Amino acid sequence: MKFDTGLYFITNSTGYTEEEFLRRVEQALAGGVTLLQLREKEKSTRDYIALAEKIHDIARRYGVPMIIDDRVDVALAVDAEGVHVGAEDMPVATARKLLGGRKIIGATAKTVTRAKEACEQGADYLGVGAIYPTTTKVKTVLTSTDTLCAICKAVPIPVNAIGGLNRDNLDILAGIPIAGICVVSAIMQADDPGRAAAELKARARELGLYGKFTLKTVTNQTINFS
Repeated sequence: MKFDTGLYFITNSTGYTEEEFLRRVEQALAGGVTLLQLREKEKSTRDYIALAEKIHDIARRYGVPMIIDDRVDVALAVDAEGVHVGAEDMPVATARKLLGGRKIIGATAKTVTRAKEACEQGADYLGVGAIYPTTTKVKTVLTSTDTLCAICKAVPIPVNAIGGLNRDNLDILAGIPIAGICVVSAIMQADDPGRAAAELKARARELGLYGKFTLKTVTNQTINFS
């Protein structure tokens, strides 16, 4: 499976009707998002699956892989392209055993040791942060750019910066060999999510933060969104 972590959009449906949420996600995809993560911390399993099926239909139309946050069961239920596991979630090795080699598995890492461990267990990419304080309800601990840089140099898989990033504060990442950026509020809460996505991608390219691992391949599977 091929995937590009360059502009990784993590959703947050809090405060939106389902119709408005779906509309915003589609606008973001149209604006150039390359990888999409559906993150729902409070929905029941049934509701999570129902929403994931709708989001997956939209993502397929734009040829963008959909990652499910944490819930391997939900990822399996909707045949998502992958799952992301945090430090307190299911171990990467267990997720890989359940999902097999054809799915994308991402992991959160805040130290070089954790990054190497996740990579050895079969992670395909890493999310490292938070670089800045965030407005999401997810518990965050700040990560220095020095640590981010060290992690990038320690593992052979894509590393994305995450946490409070927006078009105006990406400069702090210049010169660090990340594969891309992960954003939530900068797109989700924008007046125009599509425009916000396009501007973020353009700014990331200006700073050389985009494209180093474009179309990373997981095993030899060809993803089919038809």
